[in-house]
Amino acid sequence: QEAPPSHTTVLVAPPAQQQASVEVSPAPPPPPHAELVPPPPPGPPEVWQPGHWSYTGDPGNPWAWDNGRYVASPPGQNTWVPGRWAQQRDGNWQWMEGHWA
Repeated sequence: QEAPPSHTTVLVAPPAQQQASVEVSPAPPPPPHAELVPPPPPGPPEVWQPGHWSYTGDPGNPWAWDNGRYVASPPGQNTWVPGRWAQQRDGNWQWMEGHWA
């Protein structure tokens, strides 16, 4: 019998009806990297989205760091609620996408 996969990718539709990937890991992510937030770029105001770990499922290196970045906020929204890894009832860890508020 085939062993269950250690990594699952599921497509979900966030409120804006955009497709997003949701990662599931059997183990918690490493502690976050300390990031030096650079000054915002010139031009229209942008909001810093902090970096986070992505689960690759690679047995030799199961985690990859996604660096933080500045992004333009949608009209009428200027607060970014960062994504986070949350432990589920089954013991797996799931990436909860960040969103604008």
